[in-house]
Amino acid sequence: MTNDTSKPGLIVVVTGLSGSGKTCALKNLEDNGYMAIDNLPALLLSKFLALRKESSGDFIKLAVGMDGRDPDLTREFEKVFREAREMGYELRVLFLEADDNALVKRFSETRRSHPLAGDMALNEAIRLERKNLAPLREISDLIIDTSEIKAPKLRELVLKRYVNAEAKSNLSIEVLSFGFKKGIPPEADLVLDVRFVPNPFYVDKLRYLDGRDAEVKNYVLSFPVTLEFLTKLSDMLLFLIPLYRMTGKSYLTIAMGCTGGQHRSVALAEHLWEKLRLEFGDSGSPVALRHRDIV
Repeated sequence: MTNDTSKPGLIVVVTGLSGSGKTCALKNLEDNGYMAIDNLPALLLSKFLALRKESSGDFIKLAVGMDGRDPDLTREFEKVFREAREMGYELRVLFLEADDNALVKRFSETRRSHPLAGDMALNEAIRLERKNLAPLREISDLIIDTSEIKAPKLRELVLKRYVNAEAKSNLSIEVLSFGFKKGIPPEADLVLDVRFVPNPFYVDKLRYLDGRDAEVKNYVLSFPVTLEFLTKLSDMLLFLIPLYRMTGKSYLTIAMGCTGGQHRSVALAEHLWEKLRLEFGDSGSPVALRHRDIV
């Protein structure tokens, strides 16, 4: 999707089943340059756009939350959306849904009542809303089932379609060293255990240095097994990283761990960072380096 700035603006209507993540999607758009309005009655959209046109002619990116709480939505959405397009706006519809079990669990965990429940059981309210919104689902540009995905993945999907769709995916890569004795970094996508490399800690002159020092790097890289590992690792990453970029992945953290996170993992992370920076740094993928456990 490419934003046409010859038009007065882009409108993304965020709709779907209650409890499916609409508020999260709307917030993600708001955080990335959209003006966001939640629970806007459908019949007020045209009036809002007319007022906006009178007050400012600037291009606007608008994210509007509409759902089953508005009784006019299912009756009037075709007319309302047509009017917006006739005013020149590019309008897209994002529909979020989830299976009944996932929705029941979410409402139970948050102790919120379903907006259509009234005297009905929760399952009945979910089925009624699903039926009511079926015509809107049919005309949606993007349908996301959030039954098995968490908020970060939903954010990634929304931003890929409505924020970064016109640009080449900019996969941010981080090479991270760590020590297993302090735990595996939770942000890691790939975890590599380099404790098979001989440990500089047991060499007196290297013990109080770390992997950033040339002496430690030279020691770690002096072993054939280390060089063979780095060759095979480079081949694997040169294969994987373009595939990750194609899927729209935003971040890739490659974590290398040794016992304490001072020598082996640091030296190898430095080496890998240099390699990846040369390979991908000029192609839209920034490559960062971080040593978690250096003291």
